[in-house]
Amino acid sequence: MTDNTMAAGSAPAAVQASPTAAASANNTTFAVILSLSFCHLLNDMMQSLVPALYPILKDSYALTFGQIGFITLAFQCTASMLQPVVGMYTDKKPQPYSLMVGMGFTLVGLLLMSQASSYPVILLAAALIGMGSSVFHPEASRVARMAAGGRYGLAQSLFQVGGNMGSAAGPLLAAFIVVPHGQQSIVWFSAAALVAMIVLFQVGSWYKARRTVSKPAARKAAADTGASAAPLTRRRVGIAVAILVALLFSKNVYSASLGSYFTFYLIQKFGMEVQTAQLYLFAFLVGIVVGTILGGLVGDKVGRIPVMWFSILGALPFALMLPHANLFWTGVLAVTVAIIMASAFSAILVYAQDLLPGRVGLVAGMFFGVSFGLGGLGAAALGEIADHAGIEAVYKVTPFLLLLGLLTAFLPRHPSLNR
Repeated sequence: MTDNTMAAGSAPAAVQASPTAAASANNTTFAVILSLSFCHLLNDMMQSLVPALYPILKDSYALTFGQIGFITLAFQCTASMLQPVVGMYTDKKPQPYSLMVGMGFTLVGLLLMSQASSYPVILLAAALIGMGSSVFHPEASRVARMAAGGRYGLAQSLFQVGGNMGSAAGPLLAAFIVVPHGQQSIVWFSAAALVAMIVLFQVGSWYKARRTVSKPAARKAAADTGASAAPLTRRRVGIAVAILVALLFSKNVYSASLGSYFTFYLIQKFGMEVQTAQLYLFAFLVGIVVGTILGGLVGDKVGRIPVMWFSILGALPFALMLPHANLFWTGVLAVTVAIIMASAFSAILVYAQDLLPGRVGLVAGMFFGVSFGLGGLGAAALGEIADHAGIEAVYKVTPFLLLLGLLTAFLPRHPSLNR
């Protein structure tokens, strides 16, 4: 995108002399970001149907908690292994229509999941849905940054909120559609994948048209960022990336304990009905949406690192109280933890993109992919703990992972990284 479009709010005289053109460019930019956010909503809504199905699958196929954990592992690991590869490849050779292709994998996975009649087929379907995520996230993150007009935090927050809203909607839809009508009703959600493919085709066309004219501006932005980040050695950059992955690991493993097993915890401890438990899970996921928005707003004002400190360590006392609370306070604490923990994601991702200028796809692949894959490994391990020590033990052990937030102290402070 040209410099005129990238900075519509502080445009040079040539652009100010043509406010209609500037407004048109800015509207197009936000149309792209909101289209990506909408498709992120649909993508993550469909993906969230996988954990929402767990109570049904467990009863229908007599699965153990360990087997439930391996479904999460199959879903997360395809994204974990493929996202960085997709990101590295598209950093060098952008593929405008890969977004639509990735959504096609999700469509096939949903159709297969709706008809699965055995545990191996369920694993395959979950893996295909994960593959769709692995293609969607790196390129969608790149396009959102291209359309950001320099406001990378805002663009990332809008894009991420779409995904969070989709994740929150999945369990709610499952409670009122999938639970009453069974596993086969998953096929109805294939319509959402088709809608997303149509929208992403249009986004791909915009991306293809803008890719050539955006190269000079992209090179200038990368050069400017690289110049300010140059004092950081490769070793310090590597350490910083490892710390960021560790922070997301602690956050995602704890989130996996709630996303994958919270309904079982509520059913077992409080004797709750499945549909009611899904509503509690929905409230937790809404908390993630709220936290993402607040984190983006606060991070732009006070910096990325303070938000990371608050997000990881601030959630710890509430997470420690949760397994000892009654039903009412369990719901309150779960939502509070969700809000606090979710506030860090956009700060971590934008910090990492500034840390590695010119590698938007790789960064997106690492932090959408590898970190969530590590969360999937954690979910599988938590399933084994639940089988051997009980589901309540999971919520007594996992809060201590949040102590990894202390590693934030070792992140470099540098003007290019927004404190």
